[in-house]
Amino acid sequence: MSALTLFLALVLAISAGHKFASPQRMAQATARLTGMPEATATAAAFAAAGLEGLAALALLLEPTRTGGAIAATALWCGYGALLLGRRGQTLDCGCDLSQRAKRIGASAICRPFCLAGLALFALAAPVPFLWTVDAPFAAFALLALWFASAELGALPLNARTR
Repeated sequence: MSALTLFLALVLAISAGHKFASPQRMAQATARLTGMPEATATAAAFAAAGLEGLAALALLLEPTRTGGAIAATALWCGYGALLLGRRGQTLDCGCDLSQRAKRIGASAICRPFCLAGLALFALAAPVPFLWTVDAPFAAFALLALWFASAELGALPLNARTR
């Protein structure tokens, strides 16, 4: 298995678990992002979590890897489009594991589209589907960099310097 495929599956699985672990927060974030009532947003957040979990599992299994990559791409493009619609607003979009309101800027918008591009790359790359010893280490290293990029993207930018 390629490290990239495992990384994408980990991001999906963590996202799904995050939604199940914080259902109230995710319902509120979904309501803000989509504009739907919170009761409907709760169902939408759980549906998204279920799809993320299924896509993660599908990425890990050779016969369903293509479907998993396509589902992941669709999920991330949809999420990116929702963030794009809220560009410039300050809210807790549910992007982070911690609850915090932040301005939806280029960093937050580009991240899901970047993941979608990586999923398409993993789909198109003729990488043999093998478990290698180094793949989990590389995947977790990518995951650490992914979380670090989220923290860097959340830093407030000060237009004035002294």
